[in-house]
Amino acid sequence: MGKEIMKKTNLRAKPGFKIAVAGAADIDCCSPGAVELAKEVGREIARQGCLLVTGATTGIPNYSAEGAKAEGGVSIGFSPAVSEEAHTKSYRLPVEFFDVIVYTGFDYSGRNLLMTRAADGVIIICGRMGTLNEFTIAFEDEKPIGVLEFSGGVADRIDDIITGPQRAIKKIVFERDPQRLVRKLISKIKQEKRKNYK
Repeated sequence: MGKEIMKKTNLRAKPGFKIAVAGAADIDCCSPGAVELAKEVGREIARQGCLLVTGATTGIPNYSAEGAKAEGGVSIGFSPAVSEEAHTKSYRLPVEFFDVIVYTGFDYSGRNLLMTRAADGVIIICGRMGTLNEFTIAFEDEKPIGVLEFSGGVADRIDDIITGPQRAIKKIVFERDPQRLVRKLISKIKQEKRKNYK
């Protein structure tokens, strides 16, 4: 039965592989090239036929959404706001590069949980405390995680954070090249998907 399901289940990258990009809304802590790196991650996610998921916010997540849209990709945002009006007026968050925005109404910490849980894998680019929260959620859930090295902020400290008492390190990939990072993460996601049918 399991082998029959595997034959019918196409595990190549396709819409259905949801890759979240977590990163700094305020890019002051990011490396000088982080904006272009985020756009290239978004473009590569689209090129690989995957869906981009973000926190529907400014900065790195928005730049990755811009990149995905430039390649004709699909971008889904999870907003901390309860409605479109609150999203644009109270939180002052963007809408331009999103095909779908889910208005969670759970503020930032609740949004982080829902966004991260909705994804098959998570990419960390730069980041501050909110990004660290998204990383720890993904880490505790043992999701595949990609870390874009030399992008600044939290991303450049994750290797230190996971040193010592830790688990699930094998599900984290570190890479400085956006295209290779996305491809390596997709490979990890495929490994996880295969486990579901064994």
